[in-house]
Amino acid sequence: MKILYVASEGLPFSKTGGLADVIEALPKSLVALGHEVAVLLPRYRTTRAVTVTVPSLTIPTGDGLRFPAIVEGGTLHGVNYFFVEDPEYFDREQLYGVAGKDYPDNAERFAELCGAAIEFCKQVWMPDVIHCHDWQAGLVPVLLRTRYANDSALRELPVIFTIHNMGYHGSFPRDTLKKIGLPESLFSIDAMEFFGRVNFLKGALIYSDYLSTVSPKYAEEIKTLEYGHGLEGVVRMRADRLTGILNGVDYAAWSPERDKVIASRYSAKDLSGKLACKKNLLDVFGLPVSALNRPVIGIVSRFAGQKGFDLIEQVAPDLLSENLAFAVLGSGEPKYEKLLRELAKAYPAKFSVKVAYDNILAHKVEAGADIFLMPSRYEPCGLNQIYSLKYGTVPVVRATGGLDDTIDAYDPRTGHGTGFKFQAYDGPALLAALHQALSIFRNDPVVWRRIQWNGMAKDFSWHVSAIEYARLYEAAWKSRNQTALTSSNSPGAKSAKISPVVPLGKGSHGR
Repeated sequence: MKILYVASEGLPFSKTGGLADVIEALPKSLVALGHEVAVLLPRYRTTRAVTVTVPSLTIPTGDGLRFPAIVEGGTLHGVNYFFVEDPEYFDREQLYGVAGKDYPDNAERFAELCGAAIEFCKQVWMPDVIHCHDWQAGLVPVLLRTRYANDSALRELPVIFTIHNMGYHGSFPRDTLKKIGLPESLFSIDAMEFFGRVNFLKGALIYSDYLSTVSPKYAEEIKTLEYGHGLEGVVRMRADRLTGILNGVDYAAWSPERDKVIASRYSAKDLSGKLACKKNLLDVFGLPVSALNRPVIGIVSRFAGQKGFDLIEQVAPDLLSENLAFAVLGSGEPKYEKLLRELAKAYPAKFSVKVAYDNILAHKVEAGADIFLMPSRYEPCGLNQIYSLKYGTVPVVRATGGLDDTIDAYDPRTGHGTGFKFQAYDGPALLAALHQALSIFRNDPVVWRRIQWNGMAKDFSWHVSAIEYARLYEAAWKSRNQTALTSSNSPGAKSAKISPVVPLGKGSHGR
């Protein structure tokens, strides 16, 4: 099949979170299965382009027209990369905002990305299916079934939409519809209206042919009040078109046997190199050499309440009274950046934080830490806990979403398990799980080594997930083209109009 990916970020060109890892790894896994894949991203300030493919597209807005270009980024691992170029929108300091605040024109910026994606299909490369990711690409299905509804070239083009994080909606004032050139009729409870605002995610949930999210458990969680972020009703109504496919890991990049940026390579058969990595981690983070004999807890994360930093704030005094050390990497909400800097200042021999996104440092944390901490309030999938398994860095996680799907709690009766989990979202539960891990690390190195081996033996490669996505693409194509398939002998069958979605019940707000 020919598959077009549309997303707001993707490695090796741009990244703020795990979405970028997926946009790099999944397409090349699909190419390995024999599919043809193109990825369309915004051209941000640091993105290198090769050639101009289309010098000017025409994208309607509420105030007139915009004319972004399509530029080619070359081919990597068999995947063809293209970018939407509009310096006014995308040549900025950061991807989504600065100083903890979103850019005020994000709706217009990513509406243009979505419109450009559809014009890309018409003018550059017509796929068999479009795969969109998160709210920034959420207008692609909306535009296809509204602005382009009568375009015969696009009627049978199916759209898959993946929810990487239900907590991010793309919510904007009502007049946004006019600004981006969409009809006022979409401001209804059966379309994009959500508590008096325009909601890009809701539009994608309603107008996409099929929905996916990034772990089986999260697919069930987002149907509930606790995890649905107000859209659980919409999700439940689309449940027959929703599937959870666990994110995979690119072991070519994330494996201690192949890693080119860590201090020493190692494997499950020979873990001796992990000590050199721990020494290097302490040096890079400015922690004392004496910490080599202590358990080192690593964190690589966006600093946000979702990620459990409110729990870390609760338990920090208790934890830092113990003989251990923390190496923390990431950035995010200013209040948590401030908290972590204050902890580093108060406990310089035990706590170090680097407020940055740094891929090389992320590898060093995974390789050099003894324990990896992810106490998330919710976690659609998570990748760092999966990386940690391969690096013999034992995860301590909250049993939610993909964390629950990927980490097996250690069972002392059987010796099975790859990490430690806690259920209740509170400080005492987090402390109990960490104390269990710390006790085994300090007192029973044989058991600790067994837990490491258990984790390193796990295989979460993208191959299996890519096969599941390929099946989903085939189902979506058949669903939208079913009339053409069953009436293939009829003239004009390929232009038969197929109902885009299972419709929402009349009057349902999805709240």
